[in-house]
Amino acid sequence: MTDAGPIRILAVDDHPLLRQGIAGIIADEPDMVLLAEAANGRDAIQQFRAHRPDITLMDLQMPEMNGVDAMIAIRNEFPEARIIVLTTYTGDVQVVRALQAGARAYLLKNTLHEELLNTIRAVHAGRKTVSPEITFTLAEHATDDPLTPAEVRVLRLIAQGKGNKEIAAQLSLSEETVKGQVRNILSKLGAHDRANAAAIGIKRGIIEF
Repeated sequence: MTDAGPIRILAVDDHPLLRQGIAGIIADEPDMVLLAEAANGRDAIQQFRAHRPDITLMDLQMPEMNGVDAMIAIRNEFPEARIIVLTTYTGDVQVVRALQAGARAYLLKNTLHEELLNTIRAVHAGRKTVSPEITFTLAEHATDDPLTPAEVRVLRLIAQGKGNKEIAAQLSLSEETVKGQVRNILSKLGAHDRANAAAIGIKRGIIEF
């Protein structure tokens, strides 16, 4: 059962052009209205409190507060919030993080207008949806051995260009321990060197750059 009247939407993205694009798409739909916009996660929380939208379109990578943290904060306060992630990021770890934070749908920004509109209507009607491309990415890594929190910390420093000695000093570990963690990281990610491991980590959303 849905509320009477148009579906009220909050668009959250740090790119004004994308927000304008969403506004243009929604303006043509008689059963939807764009209530408000936000350019970062903190602003999104304030706008959600002020407007209580039916559907929130949420980007993931934004300044001040990212989309996942904003979703967690919004759903802690408003558990019934229906949030659709609209992002350029296809990384499986990023997707899982967003779904665990309570996203009802996960779409890519290159999604066709029709798919976006259908997803808004589906989520408003109480359904969940993930685009086929995202489903494939999740399936591809479903049986992977995940990195431990300690390995993620090391990978983050590898991505910053630090060597084993620097990493050991920064994390108060022995160089031998760091070497072992680097070996594990390369093996788990199927990477052929440190630079490749960092690239895979960023692509899959294990680390942010």
